[in-house]
Amino acid sequence: MSKPFKALFYKDSNTEKEPFRDWLDGLRDNAVQARIAVRIARAEDGNFGDHKSVGGGVYELRISFGPGYRVYYAIEGQKIILLLVGGDKSTQSKDIEKAQKFWVSHKKEK
Repeated sequence: MSKPFKALFYKDSNTEKEPFRDWLDGLRDNAVQARIAVRIARAEDGNFGDHKSVGGGVYELRISFGPGYRVYYAIEGQKIILLLVGGDKSTQSKDIEKAQKFWVSHKKEK
C-alpha cells in the first residue's frame, strides 16, 4: 500500500545544503532522531498529529518531548511534504522565519 504523502528534504540551491537533514543529523541522541523520524513517517501516512499553520504556507509539527522539538514543512502539490527546518521551542521564532524564507525560495525556483 502506498503512502498518501512522501517527505522530501528542501535543498538550498545557493549553498547546496539541506537544512532539515543537517539539523536532524546534528542531534546527538539517536533516540530523539528516531522519534522524529517516526513522526515524519506518520505524517507520510496522513496522520500529522499535533501541527498547526505558522503562516506563509508553512506548518509546524510539534513533538512533545525534550525541549519541544519542531519540524517545519510545507505541502507541495497534493503528495509532497517538503521538510524545511527543524528546531525546538527555544529557537521557534527564528526557525519559522527560516522555514518561510526557504519555502518562498523553493516556490520561486519551480
